[in-house]
Amino acid sequence: MDVDEAIRSRRTHKAFGLEPVPRSQLEELFELARWAPNHRLTNPWRFRVLGPRALARLKQAAGSEAASKLDRAPTLISVTTIDSGDPVRSQEDLCATACATYAMLLAAHGRGLAGYWRTPEVLQSPRGLAALQIPPEERFVALVHLGRPRQERRPPERLAPAEVVTYLD
Repeated sequence: MDVDEAIRSRRTHKAFGLEPVPRSQLEELFELARWAPNHRLTNPWRFRVLGPRALARLKQAAGSEAASKLDRAPTLISVTTIDSGDPVRSQEDLCATACATYAMLLAAHGRGLAGYWRTPEVLQSPRGLAALQIPPEERFVALVHLGRPRQERRPPERLAPAEVVTYLD
């Protein structure tokens, strides 16, 4: 798939098939994610693929109302970044981790998978972080839902470049 087409055609999906993404495919996605731009080559991203017990702990921490949203996709990946304590480096590392996450989503799309980048409230809480064994020196970035799509999604409206770009002298 052409890069331009991948960027324009990737969509957020909330309806997935039941089959988990095979580990070999996940390894391919993580391999590509690590090529995200990363100033100082700190490799700050951390990926945790949730198994059944981790998912159960997260659902318990989320509570019954929010837990149902965690069942949407057959494969969930928690993405965190290392917080160095240095505000400039931590900001650079956060941005690099977001780029790695997007690279992973684009690569998944190129393989016919659907994805959903979430930032659920439970993973902003100590209980949610503990459920996924995320240590204090890591900052939560995303909970990525992956699987085969069960629906087609239309592109959303986007602002034109002229509405968001300013050329400075």
